[in-house]
Order: sequence, then C-alpha cells, then structure tokens
Amino acid sequence: MRKSKDRLFSYSLLIMLFVVTISVSCKKKEPAPTVQETGTVTDADNNTYKTVKIGNQWWMAENLKTTKFRNGRSINHILPSDPDTTWANSKKGSYCIFGNNTNGEFDKFGVLYNWYVVNDTNNIAPAGWHVPSDDEWKTLEIYLGMSQTDANKVNWRGTDEANKLKAASPLGWTIYGSIWSTNESGFTALGSCCRLFDATWGNPGTLSTGFWWTSTQHPANDFAWYRYLDYKNTNVFRYNGSKNYGMSIRCVKD
Repeated sequence: MRKSKDRLFSYSLLIMLFVVTISVSCKKKEPAPTVQETGTVTDADNNTYKTVKIGNQWWMAENLKTTKFRNGRSINHILPSDPDTTWANSKKGSYCIFGNNTNGEFDKFGVLYNWYVVNDTNNIAPAGWHVPSDDEWKTLEIYLGMSQTDANKVNWRGTDEANKLKAASPLGWTIYGSIWSTNESGFTALGSCCRLFDATWGNPGTLSTGFWWTSTQHPANDFAWYRYLDYKNTNVFRYNGSKNYGMSIRCVKD
C-alpha cells in the first residue's frame, strides 16, 4: 500500500512538472525593446541637431536651420520687406522663415529653403552629411514597411509610414480623427509647412503639413523631387515641384 501511494505521488509530481513546462514554453515571448542609436551634428551656424540611426542610415532628427553654407558663406535671406517677386524669381540659393517668424517658427520648425540651396556647390549640409537623394528617401520608407513598388510610385504611397515618421501626437501635428502619429522611427517630422513658388505661404500652415526636399532633379529641369506629410494622411506623398518652392531639409550621413 505504501509503495502504491509513493508511486501515485511520483506520477502526480511528474504530471505537474510537465504542465508547468508546457505552460512556460507556450507563453508568448515579448519582443525586446527597440533601442535607437542617437547622436548630434553641428552646422556652420553652430546649431546642434539631434540625429538618429534608422536602419543603416543616420538622419538628422530636426529640420535644418543654418543661415550659412558649410564653408561659412552666408545663404541669401529673402526678408519680409522684399517683394514677393524676389522669392518667386530667384535662381539663387535662398531661405526664408515661415510667416516671417511672427510666431517663433525659426526655433520651432527651422528654415524653408528653395532647391537652389540644395544644388549650391558651397554645400549646405554639415561636414560628413548631405541632402538625401530621392532613392535615399525610398530606402528610409522601405525600411519602415513600404514596398519597393509603392516607393517607386508618385502621389500618396504606402500605408502607415507617415505615422512612424511624424513627431508623436499631439506634438507638432494637428490631430485628425483616429490618425495618431507615433514617431516609431525617431525621425520626429514636424508640420513645418512650405512657401509656394509664387511666394505665398502654404495653407493651412504649420502643424498641418510638412515638405522636405531631396537632392534629385526631375527631368523637367525646373523641378525637383520632394516628400510631403499631411495631418490627415498616414502615408507619404512623393512628387516633384518647382525649385522655387520653400521646403524644409533633413540631412543624412555620408
């Protein structure tokens, strides 16, 4: 009788250990937290920007706001007192500040540049960095989940890549319905808007739209490729625009 009880106890103990083992092995494994590599870079004006590694690329995590080229030469500043035709007709690398900086846009959103700045041999990017090409933007978008097929398209492409690029809501973007930006990438895109080719300011303005130049010209010589994010959309707009638009710039590491 004693041996039977001992045998029964041993069987019960084995069954309990088996159940515990199965429970542990079947437990859902939580993904390891993503640790982003970050750093800084300084421009010719001694502005220091946060940087972040996204995939195999290092990106600035803030909009460029230098008023000087890498070699120290001043970039042409089109002032509030200048007539609109000065901006509209300029073929020289120039910058302006959205709304003429009436609400502190310089500190919040950086500077808007025409594309002639991008192509200037004096070089606007900090040493060791450059203005990203259209293909380098595609690399970023594909890393965030966009297909190669979508990346090569124009207009709105992808699914939720814009949410991963935008500064986490409600910072920097107007809230719209259930669209909620996450900044999963660390890119921290802000709604810095733009200046149109005829010198008018973009509408509805900051916190609603953001535009960024690429370094790639379109075959139509007066146009270049850019990216556009909108508070109403979760995906990314790719198109080409007049080189006299004023857009933000992010730089990528060489």
